[in-house]
Amino acid sequence: MKFRRRIFVVGGAITPFIGKHHPDFIWKRHPDFGKKENPTLEEHLTTSILSCLENTGVEASAIDKGFIGNFAGELFCHQGHLGSMAVRAHEGFNGKAFMRVEGACASGGLGLVAAIDSLNAMSDVAMVAGAEVQTTVSAREGAAHLATASHWESERSLDEFTFPATFARRSKAYREKYNVSEEDMAHVVVKAYANANKNPLAHMKTVNMTLENAAAANDRNPNFLANEDLHDFLKVSDCSQVSDGGAAIILATEEGLKKLGKKPEDCVEILSYGHATAALGKVSDFTSFDNGKASILEAYKDGGISAKDVQVAEVHDCFNIAEILMYEAMGFADAGKGAFYAKEGHSSLTGKTPVNTGGGLMAFGHPVGATGVKQLMEIYRQMKGQCGDYQLSSIPTTGFTANMGGDDRTTVCLAVRNL
Repeated sequence: MKFRRRIFVVGGAITPFIGKHHPDFIWKRHPDFGKKENPTLEEHLTTSILSCLENTGVEASAIDKGFIGNFAGELFCHQGHLGSMAVRAHEGFNGKAFMRVEGACASGGLGLVAAIDSLNAMSDVAMVAGAEVQTTVSAREGAAHLATASHWESERSLDEFTFPATFARRSKAYREKYNVSEEDMAHVVVKAYANANKNPLAHMKTVNMTLENAAAANDRNPNFLANEDLHDFLKVSDCSQVSDGGAAIILATEEGLKKLGKKPEDCVEILSYGHATAALGKVSDFTSFDNGKASILEAYKDGGISAKDVQVAEVHDCFNIAEILMYEAMGFADAGKGAFYAKEGHSSLTGKTPVNTGGGLMAFGHPVGATGVKQLMEIYRQMKGQCGDYQLSSIPTTGFTANMGGDDRTTVCLAVRNL
């Protein structure tokens, strides 16, 4: 979408993403088990919001509108009505217009779209926050909750782990069509963990992933689907993490920046967004992200950029095949060549187009409602030199995000420029 007004990212915050294998995540073998509890959904949401205000120096009363990305608060935490929940974070929000936005794993991205639309219309300062807690139930029960983002009637029967099965279906079709090996695809996974090992906020910051372990199933990294046709095409390391966490960001127009006492050069500018939606359960080609590509091309066109201009990207790697298909949808690699884009190092921190510099969904983590917001914050942080050990050697001037909900059913993309 082309904008009517210039829109800027003022700044924001990301909480640590935690879950199984994170040193601070409380589970039955943790030394603090029975003494402490993991943060709640409200605590992750509140922490991200208050940290966002503190990091930017923006008063809560300056926010015109707020948008909260969350997918399944009712299912995992018995908590809906999250716009009103967010207002509990600070008394300065009382009476403000806050609302929740939902679109499966693209909920955070849709929150950004809603905020941008409000800024294009009449608002001057908007906050977008996203949060999710998914570790409150067993893996099987959680898989059923997450399957509500699929077409339940036609896709739930694929496997008890429905969403992994839908992407195993893509991996199978892709590997067979293009003669790509499991090891070829594993390079995406190894890159994700290597980046996360440099990121103190990452869920898998202490977990090492070797090519040997990622390249083939083994006792510690099994194939886990019951579906016999798909079983061999997905293992644990190919998946993103079941994570808890939150992220928040403040957007403003030029008038909004004046009200906040900010200068455009202190911010990054959002040039455009692409937003495309496809019918649930009706994937026409398992070897491409057709809906994602439509969103990407919209953002490219309206932002006046192309794939060759992108210097850093955050893409939706819910599974390793998803990142590979995103490379191809974005024009970084030809069809069937996405796995080799990572294998040849082009998407690494030192590559020509670094992708998911903090570890992506696979290793930074994937608290669903926070992901789209975190992606934009990661681009902002790279552009402002705030990424520490995983900071790129050259500050990027043009960045891109691609946040996907479901099996390429809802996609939100943003083109971003450093000033």
